[in-house]
Amino acid sequence: MPADAIATNLAVVDEHIRNEARDPASVMALYTDDAVLEVPARGQRLTDKAAILANYRRIFSAITDVEVEPLDRFATADRVVDDCLVRFRLTGEGMVDAPVGSRIELRLVHVFHMRDGKIAREHVFESWTPLA
Repeated sequence: MPADAIATNLAVVDEHIRNEARDPASVMALYTDDAVLEVPARGQRLTDKAAILANYRRIFSAITDVEVEPLDRFATADRVVDDCLVRFRLTGEGMVDAPVGSRIELRLVHVFHMRDGKIAREHVFESWTPLA
């Protein structure tokens, strides 16, 4: 298993996590042209980069006061798993089937399937907890 592929995959996912909320368009170059994003808990399956970008713009325009607490990240030559807690206030209808108007803690696990140093498939698993 080439160490450089693992390092590349980790760097790509790090850039994705750091920049997706700040500038969703900037992370689109990190995806393959045939990328798929799936969020099973919300019944979402997005099959092109334009839909993924529109989804990110919708989500990040509806949240404020975002705090990310990394918990774990590891990789192989073709996968990266990222586990974190994200705290934010949901201020609008930007997330499918998400509670609007309160402060939320989201346990967020991504499984990124990597191809040639890019994200080919992104599975997002999440668990919501309202905060006081």
